[in-house]
Amino acid sequence: MTTTPCSLPCVPHIVGPDRGSNNEIMKAQNHQTPPPSRPTETMMDPQRQQEPISSSSSTTEAEVETPTNDPPPPPPPKTLLTASKLWNYLNQDIKPTAFAEIQLTLLTFCIGLQDAVSFPDFHCFASNQTGNTVFLVLAIILPEMNGEMFVTSNIAVALGFFLAAAYLTGQLGHIIGPRRRLYIIICNLIQTCLVFATAVLQYKKGVEPQGTRTLLAIGFLATAAGSQVVVSRSLKMTEISTAMATAAWLDLVIDPDLMRVKNRGRNRRLMFLGSLILGTLVGAVIFKRVGSAVALFVSAGGKGVVTGMWFGVEGEESRKREGREEKGEMGVMV
Repeated sequence: MTTTPCSLPCVPHIVGPDRGSNNEIMKAQNHQTPPPSRPTETMMDPQRQQEPISSSSSTTEAEVETPTNDPPPPPPPKTLLTASKLWNYLNQDIKPTAFAEIQLTLLTFCIGLQDAVSFPDFHCFASNQTGNTVFLVLAIILPEMNGEMFVTSNIAVALGFFLAAAYLTGQLGHIIGPRRRLYIIICNLIQTCLVFATAVLQYKKGVEPQGTRTLLAIGFLATAAGSQVVVSRSLKMTEISTAMATAAWLDLVIDPDLMRVKNRGRNRRLMFLGSLILGTLVGAVIFKRVGSAVALFVSAGGKGVVTGMWFGVEGEESRKREGREEKGEMGVMV
């Protein structure tokens, strides 16, 4: 009798004539009871058995939201936000930077243009009040020289309007803030309009040494110069006064660090003096070639450019706010 391996485990196929006994053996194995199953994790771990079965279904129900027909909330108006940011920007204090130095240097050039034409036309200075003060004293002691070397009424108006404009600009600056961007922009805009009005007056009516129109033109130029000097001093860069050169010459030659490579004060004084000289030279050339009105138009244009440049100067409000926040955090920590 021959045996072959069977496909069922542990049950050999018996190949031979006794097939009935083989069938009876297989039926007996099929009717055997199945082995006992292993205990499930639920029976072994009672803690897991206590967990809720419907946790996944509850999470799914919570995540699914019923759709609503309510419209989405409207976005915040962008116009008000932009206007608020612009207002905060205009109320920042201007920081004395190198960009501000360039602006003051350009204003000095414009003052040189004005003084180059004001003395030949009116026999007085629009901004150099040192010379006007000397002439005013000479007019008191030597009145016979009035009209030849100087005109007393013109000098008095120039000095008076210069001081009045400086007083008004300075006192308002103490109330509003001398370095507030909006205040400086408005001051420069008014100065530009005054110089432009004088240029139009000179262009249409001509030049007269004395008279009401002459006093009006001198008053406009002196007012613009007085306000400009005060604004320049509010930026804490006294080396660039934009008008008076006496103090700059003196401070330059007595500077103990005059020959040092890095000297910000010396560089500012040189920029101021060079710009004043250049403006006076250009103003004299324009006065000789085409007349004083054109020089005043150029001066007004330069002041208008500076007025626009004040919008781009760096502000200090953000740094002040950061400092206040740091102090507040330190107070909370204490």
